[in-house]
Amino acid sequence: MYGDCQVMSNMGGNVVVNSDSLFSSSIQNSNFNFLPTIPFQPFPPLKEEDGILAGKEEMESGSGSEQVEDKSGNEQEGEQPPKKKRYHRHTALQIQEMEALFKECPHPDDKQRMKLSHELGLKPRQVKFWFQNRRTQMKAQQDRADNVILRAENESLKNDNYRLQAALRNIICPNCGGPGIMGADMGLDEQQLRLENARLREELERVCCLTSRYTGRQIQTMAPPPSLMDQSLDLDMCIYPRHFTDPIPCTQMIPVPMLPPPEASSFPEGCLLMEEEKSLALDLAASSMDELVRMCQTHEPLWIRNSENVMEVLNFEEHARMFPWPLNLQHRSEVRREASRDSAVIIMNSVTLVDAFLDAQKWMELFPTMVSRAKTVQIISSGASGHACGSLQLMYAELQVLSPLVSTRETHFLRYCQQNAEQGTWAIVDFPIDSFHENIHPSYPRYCRRCSGCVIQDMPNGYSRVTWVEHAEVEEKPVHQIFSNFVYGGMAFGAQRWLGVLQRQCERVASLMARNISDLGVIPSPEARKNLMSLAQRMIRTFSLNMSTSSGQSWTAISDSPEDTVRITTRKITEPGQPNGVILGAVSTIWLPFSHTKVFDLLRDERHRSQMDALSNGNSLNEVAHIANGSHPGNCISLLRINVASNSSQNVELMLQESCTDQSGSLVVYTTIDVDSIQLAMSGEDPSCIALLPQGFMIVPMDSPNIGTSEPVTGPLPNTTTSVNSGCLLTAGLQVLASTIPSAKLNLSSVTAINNHLCNTMHQIEAALCSSTNSSHLENNGTFVGSCTEPTTSGAPPK
Repeated sequence: MYGDCQVMSNMGGNVVVNSDSLFSSSIQNSNFNFLPTIPFQPFPPLKEEDGILAGKEEMESGSGSEQVEDKSGNEQEGEQPPKKKRYHRHTALQIQEMEALFKECPHPDDKQRMKLSHELGLKPRQVKFWFQNRRTQMKAQQDRADNVILRAENESLKNDNYRLQAALRNIICPNCGGPGIMGADMGLDEQQLRLENARLREELERVCCLTSRYTGRQIQTMAPPPSLMDQSLDLDMCIYPRHFTDPIPCTQMIPVPMLPPPEASSFPEGCLLMEEEKSLALDLAASSMDELVRMCQTHEPLWIRNSENVMEVLNFEEHARMFPWPLNLQHRSEVRREASRDSAVIIMNSVTLVDAFLDAQKWMELFPTMVSRAKTVQIISSGASGHACGSLQLMYAELQVLSPLVSTRETHFLRYCQQNAEQGTWAIVDFPIDSFHENIHPSYPRYCRRCSGCVIQDMPNGYSRVTWVEHAEVEEKPVHQIFSNFVYGGMAFGAQRWLGVLQRQCERVASLMARNISDLGVIPSPEARKNLMSLAQRMIRTFSLNMSTSSGQSWTAISDSPEDTVRITTRKITEPGQPNGVILGAVSTIWLPFSHTKVFDLLRDERHRSQMDALSNGNSLNEVAHIANGSHPGNCISLLRINVASNSSQNVELMLQESCTDQSGSLVVYTTIDVDSIQLAMSGEDPSCIALLPQGFMIVPMDSPNIGTSEPVTGPLPNTTTSVNSGCLLTAGLQVLASTIPSAKLNLSSVTAINNHLCNTMHQIEAALCSSTNSSHLENNGTFVGSCTEPTTSGAPPK
């Protein structure tokens, strides 16, 4: 399966590689060389003052035992008063020998104590007590040091608490400019007014959306609140490894929303099912499962295949005739329906797939570019004896497209699992909860996941055949014209995309678990290979979340032109895994008259980067490590060395890149990374602490979009996938660490610089593609669609 990879000559599968073989010079991490240089400070010798050892420690410095002379029989018979206890003082030599052994072994065993007592002329009991007292002294010294540190931290926390309380007392409302009201101090009337205000805002947005859809004009709902950015700091953007300069002094502020770190999704109260509702949910689960299985097994006229045999779409009239159940009666005219089906062979057995679908975290990892958030809200039924068969659970999910021009879709749904042992199949169905549970307040844009899911058929050698059905009702915001065909044609969230991502990710998991694959370059051990793949997976996940509207992330257009696709945003990052500070992000999308495979081959090949200065900064890239992720040669992870003049054994610039492709599209994501981080991952340590700031491209096959219209498709899905090789949508996403100061504000020069760099990138990709194509051929196929503000000379990267 992975025969496309060739093993580098003279390189074994498990070759231990040092820094010399990787970078042609010795690279050492000086951070780990401090231990041998720290001298051991012995404990101060005991001092004697006036014949008495100073302090209690010296008084019991020996064994701590009380040495009392034995009394004779006559003395016992007499009535003489008892003698005072005499304390034994160890000699300096005895203390020195016991101190030497204490440094090596603070807890000596009986043999060691017996040997030492014979050498020093002491009793084993004396040696035992001396070591006990010595350990007690060490613990007391450590406790005193810890107390000093904790008292200092306590004082610091008190100061921070006082500072935050003072800031809360001086908080100002951003809407009216008056004093802010905290939640605890808010009366019942104020809370009701705020809830009513939020409901009215949502209703106004929905009415404006419907009006815009039928009038063809964009209607502004409400003006956004003023920016809350700190006015005390002017920020010039620094981007690594590329630096931009803008000599024009800019003082005008651009209204970019500043977002806090994304938090866990909140679920509405009353979302959980009551006991009397669980029986109804189980009945609906059985009927929905039957509907899904019949939809997977039935062909025409229920499913209609388009002229190019690319996608199967649902015949809604035939579906309503076959399934006249209450679930299908509640259809409103303003709701658009999407339904598609696809089938493929997956390199994963059914049991592992079912386990991944029933675990929200594993489900997100299996679809990192599609599922931005997921959570199991309630387990209604766990099946017999904990078996997956018969499991029913209430789930929440947020689905995404890697572009801020397409809104995410949030929904609550019920997921039911059932096994057919006779046929050797598993089936998982998702069906809506709002059809019988009225406490769920649908999000906007409204998204209802109707009977959707998959049937999994086991095959030999651990493979499975998966038939996927995706059926949904959507009432969403108008989509940007460049994505209209992609979304309204059912490809953005259709079965083909779900199955393509699943097929690609299962190959990735198989590559991760394989032990008979010889990687190219310097992969010293299976642990290093696993860490590098885990690092690349986190890079893909971070890029996908940061390039969409997930978690309510807002994006701002910097041009009033309806054709402009450039969007920018800022985020405050404080959690580990990304650089802490203010992150400035920019995204743009264009349509290209080239197949998505041709664009993918250009962007993933490091040898072509020299054609595009915006991507390479004039430097060439050399691949030093390569990991295959699947049967397609484009599905791989690469570690690239950036060849710049400043590179040396002490200063090496590296780039981690992952590229992946399937029938639904392609992805190329990369990030710069330092040598110390790579050495940490190669040594088998946990790579979760490595900060990543990824950039990349998403390519999806698409005919020329319908410019000038964004009307949704209300009837059967059009043949939007005819001649899918005639063009594609290219989305580029950039991120830079604008400042390590969370309160920094963003000036116009920073936005101009990243916009110029983004536009230069798009134009150079166009030029590189055009250079390999006849100009007359381009004239016959059309022109580029999608625009961004023309780059200025000042914003271009240095040559």
